Amino acid sequence: MSHVPAATRALRMLRHLAGRSGPVSASALASELGLPRSSAYQLLEALAEEGFVVHLPEEQRWGLGVAAFEIGSAYLRHDPLERLARPLLSRLCEETGATAHLGILHGRDTLYLLKEQPPHAPTLITGVGVRLPAHLTASGRALLAHLPRAQVRALYPGAASFVDRTGRGPAAPGELREVLAAERRQGYSLEEGQVTDGFSSVAAAAFDHNAAPAASISLTVPSERPVTPTALASRARDAAAELTRRLGGRTPTG
Repeated sequence: MSHVPAATRALRMLRHLAGRSGPVSASALASELGLPRSSAYQLLEALAEEGFVVHLPEEQRWGLGVAAFEIGSAYLRHDPLERLARPLLSRLCEETGATAHLGILHGRDTLYLLKEQPPHAPTLITGVGVRLPAHLTASGRALLAHLPRAQVRALYPGAASFVDRTGRGPAAPGELREVLAAERRQGYSLEEGQVTDGFSSVAAAAFDHNAAPAASISLTVPSERPVTPTALASRARDAAAELTRRLGGRTPTG
């Protein structure tokens, strides 16, 4: 590790602390990061001086400091996800003639953050700030498909968890698991008339640095439009891959 710049080691240490459920001892940090103990202590002391970590003397452990929280809060204030995604959605809308959305999961709902709609397109209920049942939307299922199974079970423990809009779509945990498994294998989600009769959507997920689903990009068109879902899905997947790259993320393996 001696050839690795100190700044890189410090950032790795902060990321490691952020991924732990609680404070960590210096010796554990040194071992887990492959650092000499002396180097680990020097990094911790430098980070503590700037407020990024804090020492808990009674526990002999180190945790994140208030400066780390301030950096995270500033990131949220800058709306980076929306800023990075907006040009991609605008391009998709212009080139495909479809309505493009950026969505995230909010509990069992899809929350729409951005919408780009071509001129004279039919009005859709999906607008910025609108929430719809995630298990019915292509946007939501593209994200659910990449969540740990235990998390999906916690969100949808039984039939009462499922909302119905048009009589289509999964209505029980087993049905949802089958749909998510199939969509995960094909690399995109497809929704046909499950939210609004007469409209179809495809969506693909973008991922963060932990390979966790961060947001989805979807394309919606009238069902009678002469275009194959796989053609639109390819465009959505390419845009989602570019958003993953812009977020500094990585696509999950396996």
